[in-house]
Amino acid sequence: MTKFTDLALDPRVLKAVQEAGYDSPTPIQAQAIPHALEGKDVLGIAQTGTGKTASFTLPMITLLGKGRARARMPRSLVLAPTRELAAQVAENFETYAKHTKLTKALLIGGVAFGEQDKLIDRGVDVLIATPGRLLDHFERGKLLLQGVQIMVVDEADRMLDMGFIPDIERIFSLTPFTRQTFFYSATMAPEIERITNTFLQNAVKIEVARQNSTSNTIEQALVNVTPSRKDRSSAEKRDALRDLIRSEGEACTNAIVFCNRKIEVDVVAKSLKSHGFNAAPIHGDLEQRQRMATLDGFREGTVHILVASDVAARGLDVPSVSHVFNFDVPTHPEDYVHRIGRTGRAGRKGKAFTLATPTDEKYVTAIEALVGQPIPRAAVSAPVAPAPAAPTEEPREERTTRSRRRRSSDREDRAPRAEAPKAERPAAERAPDTSGPVLGLGDHVPDFMLRSFAVPERTITDEDA
Repeated sequence: MTKFTDLALDPRVLKAVQEAGYDSPTPIQAQAIPHALEGKDVLGIAQTGTGKTASFTLPMITLLGKGRARARMPRSLVLAPTRELAAQVAENFETYAKHTKLTKALLIGGVAFGEQDKLIDRGVDVLIATPGRLLDHFERGKLLLQGVQIMVVDEADRMLDMGFIPDIERIFSLTPFTRQTFFYSATMAPEIERITNTFLQNAVKIEVARQNSTSNTIEQALVNVTPSRKDRSSAEKRDALRDLIRSEGEACTNAIVFCNRKIEVDVVAKSLKSHGFNAAPIHGDLEQRQRMATLDGFREGTVHILVASDVAARGLDVPSVSHVFNFDVPTHPEDYVHRIGRTGRAGRKGKAFTLATPTDEKYVTAIEALVGQPIPRAAVSAPVAPAPAAPTEEPREERTTRSRRRRSSDREDRAPRAEAPKAERPAAERAPDTSGPVLGLGDHVPDFMLRSFAVPERTITDEDA
């Protein structure tokens, strides 16, 4: 079996690896590191949770051991699709480069430009960034990329999904042609292959697992939920989710619940908390400080259930996640691989449940076609208690009509049922008969309209003349 000591890494790096508790590299690390140390471009394809981050951070630290950073000109560049993944890469560098003097900077959104500018002005060996924030600094004239010796694109397929490919191509054009490039991804779309053919030179392709495969350490299950009514689908799925979590009992030490929409993340998290679960939401609309605090709480165990959008599906490294629940079936089958890959990491066992309604059938079929195997069907252990039917919204016209009827009925209830007979009044005092058709003012003409207002003629006198 290959050991880290067999990979010609810098002794300071080896010391940090040993202090982190690692002795043997994963397959992607064992195959990629030797080629990276030789200065070759690397195209790494491996399922999530196999150690791709260390497979490029360890050789980068070794290669950057000699040399010095200059102001505004980083020596290496790592691009990540999300803030969380970029922050995680930065943590890896801190762990493995702690015995070296290499400097780094993290450029992500949600953080003030001023502090990031100060780090860049001092000069950094390793620059870790999301594409948008990197280009913001470049366009402000605060960053130069001519000194980049090593460039890494992490989670390249996620970059494609998020629409970053034009930015990636532009960033490539700003770096030297002689750079060394690492491309890492869990899946390989045709567009990604086109980019690698364009920007990588004689790259060594390393594929340690079949493309789009899921780890055999993950026990998968598909739970079909047939809603009683279309408007009850989300509520009854929340019932099923709670029953699933309860049925797992103490085996569910912590869990990530994935939703397709940010608004659904907030609704599910609020629902879980209202039923006594320790849950917290995380998605792209939250402030960066809140997102990082939630992630830290989940890693430390103060948050038991993390309800997340796909912002957390890529690169979130919490080795001890016991369960993943797909509250929504992902519309992109590749996302299924990344979501369930948050559990069963580093050789541990994990479970992944997916809640599906009849309308999700086409997405389930696409996922099974991608991973090359059917997802085992399962049922919720505890019966789902029927939730009270929510009042449906009544059309405005019907509400108005019903309100008018109610007011009319109220008036009828207040009116006397029958009037007492009255003595007949003299004919002269009785009102005129109006039982016939009434035209204009009726038979009665006001007296003032019968009066003559004509001015009498008079003779013109000399005074008038």
